[in-house]
Amino acid sequence: MKAKFWGTRGSLPAPGPDTVKYGGNTTCIEVRTDDGDLVILDAGTGIRPLGLELARSMPVSCSIFISHTHWDHIHGLPFFVPLFVPGNEITIYGATDPVSMKTIKEIFAEQMEYRHFPVRSTELKSNIQYGNLKEGQTIEIGSAKLKTIVMNHTVLTFGSKIEHNGKSLFFSGDHEPFFNIYPADDKYYDDYEKLIQEKHKGIIDFIKGVDALILDSQYTDEEYPLKKGWGHSTFDRCVDMAKEAQVKNVYLTHHEMTRTDKEMDQILESLREKNKDEDLNIFIAFEGQTIEI
Repeated sequence: MKAKFWGTRGSLPAPGPDTVKYGGNTTCIEVRTDDGDLVILDAGTGIRPLGLELARSMPVSCSIFISHTHWDHIHGLPFFVPLFVPGNEITIYGATDPVSMKTIKEIFAEQMEYRHFPVRSTELKSNIQYGNLKEGQTIEIGSAKLKTIVMNHTVLTFGSKIEHNGKSLFFSGDHEPFFNIYPADDKYYDDYEKLIQEKHKGIIDFIKGVDALILDSQYTDEEYPLKKGWGHSTFDRCVDMAKEAQVKNVYLTHHEMTRTDKEMDQILESLREKNKDEDLNIFIAFEGQTIEI
C-alpha cells in the first residue's frame, strides 16, 4: 500500500516562494492498495493536480472520503477533472451535518450552485455515488477496508484507518486533543474529565500499532493557547499520540498557512532532537511525498 500527499496545508492555500518545499495546497492524500484500489482522503486544493494526473489514464474508479466539510477539505472537489468525464466511477463519502441534517450529496450540490460555481453537480458526467459516514463503520474498497472513528473538531469529523494485506495507516482529519471545559473546582469537572479520558483512550486503542499515522499538527505549543478550541493539535501533542499508540512512523500535516519552509525545517529538527532516544520516525509531510507501507 502507498500513500501520496497532494496537499498538506491547513485553513487556506498558501502558494509562494516560502512554501515551495512543503507545499501550498490544502489537504488531499492519495492511497493506493497493492491491487490498484484508489482511495482519496479529503478534497482540498491538492485534489486538482491529482485529478489531472488521473485523467491521463481514464477511466477512473475511486472512493473519496471527506473527513469533514470545512472549506479547506472540500474546496478542490469541483475542480476534480474525473468528475466531468463519462465512464468514470466515483463514490463520495461524508457525514450528514447534524445541525442542518444535510447529507454529503446535498452539501456538495450547494457548493456547486451557480452562485458559487459555473457547473452544477447535476451536470457532471461521471457516475457519482454517495455514502453516509457513521461512527465505527467499516467500508470495503476492493481488497481494502476503511474504518471510521469520530475525532474532536468544531464540526463532526471522522478519522479513517485503512487496512490492506496486513498493513495499515490512519488519517486523523482535523483533531484537537481533548480538554476539560470546566474549572477544576466545578462540580462537573470530574465527570467531564472521565468522559474525555475515555474518548482519548478510544482513539488510542483504535490507532494502536498502525504502520503510519497522518496527523493534524497545525500549531506549535507556544501558539496553541491563543488557538485553543479551534479544533487543531500541535506538533508535540501529535508526537506524544504516536508514542502512546506505539506507532513508529508519524507524518505531521495540515500546516499553518503562514508557516514557511524554513520554519518547518527548524521544527522538524527540534522534534527529532527531542525524541532522538525514541523508537520513532518523525516526518513533516510535503507535497509529492510518497509513503510506502
